[in-house]
Amino acid sequence: MRIEAKALLFDNDGVLVDSHLAGSLAWEQLCSEFGLDFGVVSTVFVGRRAEDTLAEFVDPVRLEAAIARLEDLEVERAIDTPLISGADAFLDQLGNCPWAVVTSASRRLADARWTAAGIHAPVTVTADDVTSGKPNPEPFATAAKKLGVDLTDCIVFEDSIAGGIAGTTAGARVIAVGDLPWPNEPLARIQDFTRLASVTASTNGVSFDVQ
Repeated sequence: MRIEAKALLFDNDGVLVDSHLAGSLAWEQLCSEFGLDFGVVSTVFVGRRAEDTLAEFVDPVRLEAAIARLEDLEVERAIDTPLISGADAFLDQLGNCPWAVVTSASRRLADARWTAAGIHAPVTVTADDVTSGKPNPEPFATAAKKLGVDLTDCIVFEDSIAGGIAGTTAGARVIAVGDLPWPNEPLARIQDFTRLASVTASTNGVSFDVQ
């Protein structure tokens, strides 16, 4: 399948970087410290801003402390964040093509993971840059606006249901990364970026094959 787009919008965790295990361990410790049921919390936190998830489970009086503690725990584990297979090679081929990373992580946590993984995105949108996080389309709309492109001309790479809903609602086409179920059929599904080949990129956009 040959795919063309004017810009690419990448989720970060589970798409560009393999941070889910480290993140899960941080959430598990946070739940232990704050008396939360990790089994329940773990079913809803993937792809969402921490503050949005924690607001559903933590007393408002302790919410700010829980958010700060979780960020500390995740940043501590970010030092060894690896890239998803093939991500570095694919990003290197984009050249001056417009692209952005759109993450539900805080700016501090995202920076720690990008630094560890060696990612240098031309445009980034974090949880701190939006009023409403995924599954709201605002994060992707913000990235597209920064890039100066229409969302309907963008390809979104996502690995979570929340992110998939955000991308689809925004009007973009979505490529699913990994095995999570999707509410709607994605444009394509890949396990990692080794599935993408024959990349042609310029300031006007990009095209590539999905094998």
